[in-house]
Amino acid sequence: MRILLWNIPSCSELLTVNHQQQLPVTQTLKRFLQPTPITDTNGFQRTENMRVGLKQKNHPHIRKGTKHCNSGGTSPGQESERERGGGAARSRPNTCEACGKSFSLRSNLLTHRRSHRGERPYACPECGRRFGQSSHLLTHRRLHTGERPYRCRDCGRSFNVNSDLVKHRRTHTGERPYPCPECGRRFGSSSNLTRHQRLHTGERPCRCPDCGESFRDCSSLTVHRRAHTGERPYPCPACGKAFADSSLLLLIHQRLHTGEKPYKCLDCGKSFTRSSNRNAHQRIHSGDRPYKCPDCGKSFGQSSDLAKHQRLHAGERPYACAKCGKSFSWSSDLVVHQRIHTGERPYKCPQCGKSFNRSSNLNTHQRTHLGERPYKCADCGKSFSYSSAFLKHQRTHSGEKPYQCAGCGKSFFESSALIRHQRIHTGETPYQCPHCGKSFKQSSSLITHLRTHTGEKPYKCGDCGKSFIVSSALISTKGPVTH
Repeated sequence: MRILLWNIPSCSELLTVNHQQQLPVTQTLKRFLQPTPITDTNGFQRTENMRVGLKQKNHPHIRKGTKHCNSGGTSPGQESERERGGGAARSRPNTCEACGKSFSLRSNLLTHRRSHRGERPYACPECGRRFGQSSHLLTHRRLHTGERPYRCRDCGRSFNVNSDLVKHRRTHTGERPYPCPECGRRFGSSSNLTRHQRLHTGERPCRCPDCGESFRDCSSLTVHRRAHTGERPYPCPACGKAFADSSLLLLIHQRLHTGEKPYKCLDCGKSFTRSSNRNAHQRIHSGDRPYKCPDCGKSFGQSSDLAKHQRLHAGERPYACAKCGKSFSWSSDLVVHQRIHTGERPYKCPQCGKSFNRSSNLNTHQRTHLGERPYKCADCGKSFSYSSAFLKHQRTHSGEKPYQCAGCGKSFFESSALIRHQRIHTGETPYQCPHCGKSFKQSSSLITHLRTHTGEKPYKCGDCGKSFIVSSALISTKGPVTH
């Protein structure tokens, strides 16, 4: 191991050379401040970076940013020793013994070492969460105070750290400087690229201790675990609804109240409350489906859809309803399902007052008022109000039936049809009438049945005024009125 000792000039030497040769101060310093290798008593060499803390105000000839000097110097023997060393490259003295990472300041090395020891000396007085760096605690406390000092000039969204604003700005500019070496897809941040690369490697290093589900990043695991604990720390100030996800999800929810949709599709002009939905939507126009199932080869426009699809192959359904025992692959599907039991329909149409149990159903319904059908089939020209119906329709042209019953081998266009079919084999009738106790395989059958109790007849004949419980009773397959 090589040892270097800095040649430190005396102030008189420094001033003499500077005045005699009229050299700039920094050049004079550079001439003197050269490393010299020395050998310790054990025969090994080490690097010594000698710093002298002479106050600058006593030496106005030394500019800010240069090395300070003391009254001592180096011997000629030391100088010749340095010259014999051949000008060896200087090593960074602040190197982590555990991982080899180097730092320019020792204080940064000391902070870094805490990541190996798990030491977190800075505690939040509000919630007790601990941090390895005081700057991280400062950023965290903004979650409690609501302070978001970094504001986007394009959409007005604010952030509690500047790096998040820099990443967010790329959603407006379209800049994606981080390409995937496997598939070429580009990302606006290195962390998103790292998560994406785990799709190719299959790596899911963050595992839930409650149900065993694994995740590509630990932030997703943190949010997931709240599905088990029921924790929802982010309430909406407008309606009181609380969220398990970060303040980002709360911000997106608040746009339901404000109507703000800052992310616009360049192809059809449709706007979205979140950039990820806009990006997924644009793949409908481009036909891009970068996420492929390794089991059946089916491709998806979103990684979340692929992950959900893969659970069909694995049969994994970790989220069970406490009322009826029905299980789901995703916690969000369980939340929506539970509204069947509670009758909760929190999403109300401002035009007609009809309510829905999920926001996507409300968005689809509102297109019936607007007449909006943005998804057009290139084969037959038929248009659709929402993308899922468009994708199902395309299978009528391609003949694709990707969902196969393990019991009898019958295939289906959509997963919901497979689930309904499987109840023929299992005999499951999960939808029960609260009035008479009769059970049904499909929720739509229960809704139709309930009309026999309520007397509701929503399908009215335009010719004679007679009303019916089901639309099939109003219109025959041939076209003319049959009643």
